[in-house]
Amino acid sequence: SLVSRKRREFIGMPAPPGYVPGVGRGATGFTTRSDIGPAREADDAPDERHMPPPKKPAHDDDEKGEDENLNDANYDEFSGYGGSLCTRDPYEKDDEEADRIYSSVDDRMDERRREHRERRFREEMEKFRKERPKIQQQFVDLKRDLALVSEDEWLSLPEVGDARNKRQRNPRAEKFTPAPDSLLAKGLSAGQTTAQVDLREQLQGGIATPWGGASTSSAGGADIDMKKIGQARTSLMDIKLTQAADSVTGQTVVDPMGYLTDLNSVIPQHGADINDVKKARLLLKSVRESNLKHPPAWIASARLEELTGKMQEARNLIMRGAEECPRSEDIWMEASRLIPADQARAVVAQGINHLPQSVRLWVRAAELESEPKRKRRVFRKALEQVPSSVRLWKLAVELEEPEDARVMLRRAVECCPTSVDLWLALAKLETYETARSVLNQARDNVPTDRLIWITAAKLEEAHKNLPMVGKIIDRAVAALQVAGVEINRDLWLKDAEECESSGSMETARAIVRTVVGHGIDEPDRKRQWLTDAEGFTAREAFECARAVYAKLIAAFPAKKSVWLAAAHFEKNHGTREALESLLVNAVSKCPTAEALWLMGAKSKWLADDIPGARYILANAFKANPNSEEIWLAAVRLESENNDFERARKLLLRARNQASTARVWMKSARLEWCLGELEQAKALLNEGLRAYPQFDKMWMMLGQIAEQEGNVEAARAAYNEGIQRCRQSVPLWLLLARLEMGQATRARSILERARVNNPRVPQLWLEAVRTELKSGQPQMAAATMSRALQQCPTAGQLWAEAIFMEARPQRRAKSVDATKKCEHDPHVLLAVGRLFWCERQINKARDWFQRAVKLDSDFGDAWANWRRFELQHGTEDQQRRVAALCEAAEPRHGELWCSLAKCPATGDCALLNCWIS
Repeated sequence: SLVSRKRREFIGMPAPPGYVPGVGRGATGFTTRSDIGPAREADDAPDERHMPPPKKPAHDDDEKGEDENLNDANYDEFSGYGGSLCTRDPYEKDDEEADRIYSSVDDRMDERRREHRERRFREEMEKFRKERPKIQQQFVDLKRDLALVSEDEWLSLPEVGDARNKRQRNPRAEKFTPAPDSLLAKGLSAGQTTAQVDLREQLQGGIATPWGGASTSSAGGADIDMKKIGQARTSLMDIKLTQAADSVTGQTVVDPMGYLTDLNSVIPQHGADINDVKKARLLLKSVRESNLKHPPAWIASARLEELTGKMQEARNLIMRGAEECPRSEDIWMEASRLIPADQARAVVAQGINHLPQSVRLWVRAAELESEPKRKRRVFRKALEQVPSSVRLWKLAVELEEPEDARVMLRRAVECCPTSVDLWLALAKLETYETARSVLNQARDNVPTDRLIWITAAKLEEAHKNLPMVGKIIDRAVAALQVAGVEINRDLWLKDAEECESSGSMETARAIVRTVVGHGIDEPDRKRQWLTDAEGFTAREAFECARAVYAKLIAAFPAKKSVWLAAAHFEKNHGTREALESLLVNAVSKCPTAEALWLMGAKSKWLADDIPGARYILANAFKANPNSEEIWLAAVRLESENNDFERARKLLLRARNQASTARVWMKSARLEWCLGELEQAKALLNEGLRAYPQFDKMWMMLGQIAEQEGNVEAARAAYNEGIQRCRQSVPLWLLLARLEMGQATRARSILERARVNNPRVPQLWLEAVRTELKSGQPQMAAATMSRALQQCPTAGQLWAEAIFMEARPQRRAKSVDATKKCEHDPHVLLAVGRLFWCERQINKARDWFQRAVKLDSDFGDAWANWRRFELQHGTEDQQRRVAALCEAAEPRHGELWCSLAKCPATGDCALLNCWIS
């Protein structure tokens, strides 16, 4: 073919001199004057005309290469030609600086675009994973379900069949034929050579082997009898078998009970390699021999032998070490540990003879004694030798009776006057007067220890001498500062907590009052003291926290936040009398703090002291004549006590003196609850003329119209309210629920609501429920998918999505919900309800507790937990949930608010919520 035809070698080469094309075919060449010039013969063709063209210099080739690169294929609209146009130019410092600047600019631009590029890459990867998920992701839900498989179900799974064919399942057994002895003998003699020719070979003619078969000769001329070798092998095996079995009776002689015990003596009891043990033993031996007076070498050698299970060798080594180093305390202690208990006493006694001042050896000697009388005798001998040892005195005193202990402690403080523990122990055993004298002596001997002063304060408090407690603590701080001791605030406050835990409340308060302000700058006092009070409260040191709050109140009497923090502390951890006393002082210092007045009134009201509550509110009116909160609190007090006429009068005065939108709303709500719908509508219309932007009044107006059955009026009220308050989500929800009979209109309303209020979970949730109520589960699922895309962290949507799934898929959906909304009470409540449905009682109770702990104001969680306990809990658990809910006073929650704010039930909705 044309493609595979070989290329001619002369193609592309210059023509040889005198070459005329076609001369072989009879053609003749010709020349012109321009070729040969003047005065030339016609047949005189110059050779120069066929000479090869002259070679261009090297730079011409480069220029040609560069010219060849300057074509359209090598041109880019943004970066130009691929090659460099300035290659031949010199590279100077200006060029280097320019390249560096351009490189930095390129790096900066790349840095600016990196975040966008990485984000786009992540989005593309997420999109790709959603479109083409991995196989393991497709089976995630099935893997989760494996955790629910019981043991019986697992065991009932059928066995996997054998997929191999018959030949693979039944392979032929390999047959091994033993080789004969002749073959072994032949193989043995095959590589041997002989240096002599025997007589038979000479007779047969050289080295020819006869056909008759001759015996094989070895190099030494001896025959190999393979039969005897086999018999010897059999005999050796019989000997070995005889060692393990009885040849007469046939019964084993191996002890079955002691077999494993014998193995334990053979198996090394250490995890190291045997070679490493040998190396360590050799190394330690060289250390011992190089320096026999080196105790650590003997100890290490003994411990190595102990590690390998050679206890006797370890004991021998440590005793040799004790002989070589009798002044080493560590060797005697190690010897007492390795030697058996019945011999250890003698070893310790020998060590004490060499080291009579060793406290550790005396303590070890006492530990080896089993009778208390012998222990006391050992300690007394030890104190004769080492009277200045605090440890020996403490151990000896612990074994004595109180009277003997007092005598020993008096002697102990004489021998060890700087031991604070001995002084304090003696003070605890003495009488009041003697203890004061002992503590005074202790302060004289140890003037830098704070525990002596604190013990003195505890002593005075124990004997009801409370005025001296504060004086002692003040004097302690001053004396320690004079002695040059740094007052560590944290240590003193920790001592205060310990005093409170031991029952010394006054001492704890005195320490806090004196030390809490030490080392704190003036601007940081309030913040630091509030932090200290919260820390004491968290650690249940309530008296210390109360002392801190008292210090705060004394330092900041006009700070409302301080009084509120102290009031909340007394409310949660104090008594009602203490709270009311605190609030009386608080309102006298901060008369304009409405919250303090209201807390005082509520405390009186909860104690059924209605006149006291009215008196507090009357004083609050005087201090805050135009306070909306106080007016409404007074109205609630009267309405809760069924004095509706007085409540109406208070509301009338409030509308005249402190006219606000909430006052008008509460006035209408009171009339609504009392059944006066016309009066309620009149108040709402009048209030809306003054406050048209208040959405709650539009909501109430529409709800009253719904209650009367006037749908057109309700629709008009909602529509007008939406025109005034487009951002009010409850108004949109009420209008959509009003049109629930016409699903198309409800969808349109919710779509408009989402346009005005994007990314609001409540609107998406209502849209999903609308589709479910209209019998469109597929539409509901599609809407929920869109909702989770718009609001991926909305707990309400995830809680609804869990129960929209089929029962087998709910657990997997709940896992996804907890990953997206780990700290959302709606999701925790939904998971608790899921476990409740699956009859997993303990898990359901735990998740209900987590929900209310996360948000104690979430009423739906409390209601479901209470109902759960009514069904599965005990009476104590039911009472506990009710008490916790009353203390938390929840106010939010979809179900909770729908019942609590229902005018037909009023506050009785709380009771209905327990059993709903």
